[in-house]
Amino acid sequence: MTAERTVTSPGVPPRDHGSSPVSVMPPRDTAGGPRLPGLRAPARPASPVPLFLADAVAALLATLTLSGAQRYAPLVALLIGASLLLRLRGDRSPEAGLSEAGPLEELPSVCGRVAVAWLASAALWAAYRPEHALSAGAVLTGLVLQSAAGGALRAAVHGRRRAALRRRPHAALVVGPAATAQRVAAALLRHPGCGVRPVGIVAEQPDGVEGLPVLRTGEEVERAVIQNGVRAVLAVHPSVRAGQGPLLHTLAEAGCVVREVDADALPYPAKERLAGFPCRRLDLSPARRDSAGKRVLDILVSGTLLLLAGPLLLVCALTLRISDGPGVVFRQERIGRGGKPFTLLKFRTHRPVDAHESATRWSVADENEMRRFCRMLRRTSLDELLQLWNVLRGDMSLVGPRPERPYFVSQFSRTYPGYAARHRMRAGITGLAQVHGLRGDTSIEDRCRFDNAYIDDWSLWQDVRILLRTAVTLVRPTGS
Repeated sequence: MTAERTVTSPGVPPRDHGSSPVSVMPPRDTAGGPRLPGLRAPARPASPVPLFLADAVAALLATLTLSGAQRYAPLVALLIGASLLLRLRGDRSPEAGLSEAGPLEELPSVCGRVAVAWLASAALWAAYRPEHALSAGAVLTGLVLQSAAGGALRAAVHGRRRAALRRRPHAALVVGPAATAQRVAAALLRHPGCGVRPVGIVAEQPDGVEGLPVLRTGEEVERAVIQNGVRAVLAVHPSVRAGQGPLLHTLAEAGCVVREVDADALPYPAKERLAGFPCRRLDLSPARRDSAGKRVLDILVSGTLLLLAGPLLLVCALTLRISDGPGVVFRQERIGRGGKPFTLLKFRTHRPVDAHESATRWSVADENEMRRFCRMLRRTSLDELLQLWNVLRGDMSLVGPRPERPYFVSQFSRTYPGYAARHRMRAGITGLAQVHGLRGDTSIEDRCRFDNAYIDDWSLWQDVRILLRTAVTLVRPTGS
């Protein structure tokens, strides 16, 4: 558990530790990015039915080689079921538009899972019907035939999808420095098989480079998206992801698929490629954030810790009341998910002069002037324990961006591109920025970057890792 603690002069915001990234297009409001009315719903992924049918038909054709098919009817059902259960994860859809990926790249995985299905099914069948156990030759023949049939049928499905993409490629915007973006767009136009057709560049300056029209304002982006039916966005420079967070998130919520492209085409392994450029899809939709698993983890852990820490909380409250008078609990308005305010709870370790100072001063007390017990609470982060109640209530999560006061949210949203995008997820007691040492008097820009990276790459296991790293820092407090 961590907190932002800084000792500065009254009314002075924290110093800037590094220059902020250049914004291609400034946000219109604190939510960030342009508003895009009239767009269609997000593109649906391709139906899995054709590939399901291809795998089932391949398994059925392979079992026809068995003599006495009626006697092996249960085995046929077992093979088909095993083949479908072992289907490839993340079967490529028409939305992928990846020219380098195809059925041949899938073939080794197809053969592997078919071999597993046949060997496992043959072993179960031998245990159930030892008198009709399959010979090694029958198993080998069956898995070879199913692999060949499965590969051919999958190739047919992918071929139809690629043909559909060539006929109707997805209109795309390329976001980044004009020269780099034009180079990527030109490469995509030379390779229509990618299924992506760039229609415009979003950049700060045209740079005198000929090519697609350069969009520099929110109105121009809106017009291009609506008129061309844009369904794909390519961010082609590393700084764009941080500097254009609001724009990318708005486009993602409007139904566009956002991908980050390595415009330098550095040699490193990549699952996805566009016209030879390594790329990866960014999941920027807020709909999947704060998943059911994350909420269950929050409830279980916060509830358990509140029960276990109950006696400790009572001791802290009594000690504070005796040593420093009434007003044990400190309440302060913070900004949470979606920009909605909530009341954050902490043990009071300082007494602000008034409500205005509490809401607008970056730090309201010099830690050296605190009483010894209050200083201990802050250095061990025990003053943050009451926020477990915020987690249990649903105001916060165990892991997420640290919440800030409305006054500073307004300031930072204007100063640091992408700051407002942190509010896509519930605020947290700890987070990726905090476990990387970004607490106290540290760069807001760096915190913003780590927070958005955490949200973009969120997984339940990442939450567990951050909680474990936070627990280690609590065992070894550094006096932040």
